[in-house]
Amino acid sequence: MSYTPPLAEQRFVLETIARIDELQALPGFEAATPDLVEAVLTEAGKLAADLFAPLNVVGDKIGSKAVDGVVTTPPGFKEAYNAYAEGGWIGLGAHPEHGGQGLPFVLASAVQEQITSANMAFSLCPMLTLGAIEALQAHASPEQQALYLAPLIEGRWTGTMNLTEPQAGSDVGALRATATPAADGTWRVKGQKIFITWGEHDLTENIVHLVLARTPDAPAGTKGISLFIVPKFLVNADGSLGARNDARVVSTEHKLGIHGSPTCTMAFGDNDDCVGYLVGAENAGMRAMFTMMNHARINVGLEGVAIAERAYQQALTFAGERVQSAKFGGAREPVRIIEHADVRRMLMTVRAFTQAARAIAYLNAAAVDRAHAEADAAKKAEAQGLADLLTPVTKAFSTDIGVEMSSLALQVFGGMGFIEETGAAQHYRDSRIAPIYEGTNGIQALDLVGRKLPMDGGRHWRSLLQRERSFVGGLPKTGELGQMVPYLEDAIEALQTASVWISGNEGDKLADTAAGATPYLRMFGLTIGASLLARQAAEAARRLDVGEGDPAFLKAKIATARFFAEQLLPAAPALLGPITRGADLLYAIPEDALPG
Repeated sequence: MSYTPPLAEQRFVLETIARIDELQALPGFEAATPDLVEAVLTEAGKLAADLFAPLNVVGDKIGSKAVDGVVTTPPGFKEAYNAYAEGGWIGLGAHPEHGGQGLPFVLASAVQEQITSANMAFSLCPMLTLGAIEALQAHASPEQQALYLAPLIEGRWTGTMNLTEPQAGSDVGALRATATPAADGTWRVKGQKIFITWGEHDLTENIVHLVLARTPDAPAGTKGISLFIVPKFLVNADGSLGARNDARVVSTEHKLGIHGSPTCTMAFGDNDDCVGYLVGAENAGMRAMFTMMNHARINVGLEGVAIAERAYQQALTFAGERVQSAKFGGAREPVRIIEHADVRRMLMTVRAFTQAARAIAYLNAAAVDRAHAEADAAKKAEAQGLADLLTPVTKAFSTDIGVEMSSLALQVFGGMGFIEETGAAQHYRDSRIAPIYEGTNGIQALDLVGRKLPMDGGRHWRSLLQRERSFVGGLPKTGELGQMVPYLEDAIEALQTASVWISGNEGDKLADTAAGATPYLRMFGLTIGASLLARQAAEAARRLDVGEGDPAFLKAKIATARFFAEQLLPAAPALLGPITRGADLLYAIPEDALPG
């Protein structure tokens, strides 16, 4: 159950899709030279393969456990975390002024993908810390930044995100946690939060909880939510740790997967003395939290990519070793199952979907970098629009793919995949949480059609489709690249039609938009993913023509893009009907008749 970082694949996507060479030319990213990018990917890959991957099964079997308010992580996790923190990996993309390395988010995301492939449960801890760092960099006061950012970036402390309550899941506006002002300018936070990932553990000396709560007389709903820093241990003015705060873990959940990650129920203020510090203005908590959540959603999308990659690698190894049955239409001797057409179809499907989802995620992360670093206001706005548009697609499409592809990879194992010892089942179990947390995929689809498509009058989706249409129009009409063109054209046209239909809905027709949101997001991911694979195929063909690069790798890129376009992409235009047929059929059976 080893893991091999897909270094050549990651480099290629960073070069052709993220255009990391262009990012290096932007202010603040000058250090991201090709040599540095290579070194970062290589060294992170060694850490992932040699240190984190062997602990994946350990975390799954032993898990993290809470006893009397103390959470103990699986053997080896603390040593692995210390190595990760001491190597400076947590601060890879953080601002240099606070001790970070200031490298592009897309490069940090590639590293995060490796760590997640190696050990998804472990990877959630630094991933959430990164989100807390982003939120504090953007919204905390200078004094708060000086106190909290350096220890988080150095990995001495970790961060959490505390939104969910028993009655407030996707409907965050229903939360009831409160924050009352104290005479000393601090706040007293009170309430319970559930499903808090890495809410308590034994890896670091302190944990910085970012908690959403309501202040007195706050407006109802999300407009009345504020964000508070609630440290596990209070922090003195000189940065040293003080008394234990009134915040504790009640229990950890018994879950389907990610057993090594403690999913906690947290109690704040049971003794009415939970000290919190307001971040930003009162009632502006959702804006601050969304800074954290948007980065987390991209990284959760990468979880889908990462788990699919790991599942693919193990299925490929098994298929190359397992001898079973004669080849259909061939000689009578048994062959390795990788020679059977259906097994090859499954492997190609997992490979192609994984690479398509990776391309979308890296394009998304690079757009975040451009929005941050571009000096030109128009280019900055264009990049931000693309980043906003792609975020729900990255999160939902990629995590759906993670579940589907880990299931398909398990199928390659046959009965062996259903046995825990092979490891295939763990990937399937671990993958299942990703479409649920950080906003369910249904919520992502509604965000895409309800918020992201209408942004700036629809300018951003129209710009993206026009860019991809122009690219496809410039492909040769013959040869291997030409084979993809009609499929790409059909999908782009269908996505254009669906986008126009959704954009024209209002009033009573919004119910029809909601009914078509999930198939629309799927169509979006299929179409853009296929086009990004075609871009890679075109670059691979160019390099082959000039004798540049590894011919086997480049030919495989072309074949993978063709497989996606010709075998998988035809599903995209077929979704136009389900998208546009409206909501009536969903409600055709009365609720009281559904049990029959």
